[in-house]
Amino acid sequence: MIALAAWLVAEPAAALVATSHELPELSIVSAVILGLVEGLTEYLPVSSTGHLVVTYELLGLATTPEAEQALDTYAICIQAGAILAVFVLYRERMVQMLEGLLGRSDEGRRVLIGVVAAFVPTAIIGLALVGVVRDRLFGVPPIATAWLVGGLAILALTRSGLLKRAGGLLTDISIRQAVLIGLAQSIALWPGVSRSLITIVAGVLVGLSLSAAVEFSFLLGLATLGAATVVTGASDGGQLIDLFGWFTPLIGLVVAFIAALASIRWMVSWLQQRSLDVFGYYRIAAGLLAFGLVAADVL
Repeated sequence: MIALAAWLVAEPAAALVATSHELPELSIVSAVILGLVEGLTEYLPVSSTGHLVVTYELLGLATTPEAEQALDTYAICIQAGAILAVFVLYRERMVQMLEGLLGRSDEGRRVLIGVVAAFVPTAIIGLALVGVVRDRLFGVPPIATAWLVGGLAILALTRSGLLKRAGGLLTDISIRQAVLIGLAQSIALWPGVSRSLITIVAGVLVGLSLSAAVEFSFLLGLATLGAATVVTGASDGGQLIDLFGWFTPLIGLVVAFIAALASIRWMVSWLQQRSLDVFGYYRIAAGLLAFGLVAADVL
């Protein structure tokens, strides 16, 4: 989703204006499907952007560049549901960070500074490279390649033991660690890479425990995705409503919220007992399937 977010923040709202035949018809069923895809994949290390792009193709919605941009704007706005899920599940951490902002919690202040320190380099790099990413990497073959490479990387890292080693607590994160995670997050500008995957792996490699890296990935997602949602909603929200009305965006947002709640809870529970291997196998299978569908001229 970070790739979609960076591009839409850089694009003017006027680019959404198009004739009616150029824009997709978004049914309730399509809205539910897109909400499910967004919510289930946003925080899993499998790439929500990659899944959404492929879903657009399978549903026959991405028929023109204008249709693609309208759908991408829709996806950015319904991700507010996934963002809200993190607020609900990590509300105690949110309160701690607020107390840190107010000078009442040293631990909350360190976490808040860490999130900000990680967000800044991603924002700078994203805005600088968004044009290149959009022109060259938005397509099923680059996404499938990223799925395959990411899947193989997960399996290699878990077998090396690097993702299982002990690490520090989230409340002990340093500015240096946070900046390194933020720099790594910019790699997720490549659709299919997965912002969650990159930030979790980077978090462990810079010295956080796996559980701390997962939580920091969620919190950093609030800043990264939240900024894109606010900017996109403010600039293109009116035109989004003109295109799709209120009902289908609301459906997508609610479905994304419920799906993200389930997805996050499952992932945290899974990683308490198991490794990231399942995501590696999934990514490899998804990449091979995507290449097969391209070869069969389905995508």
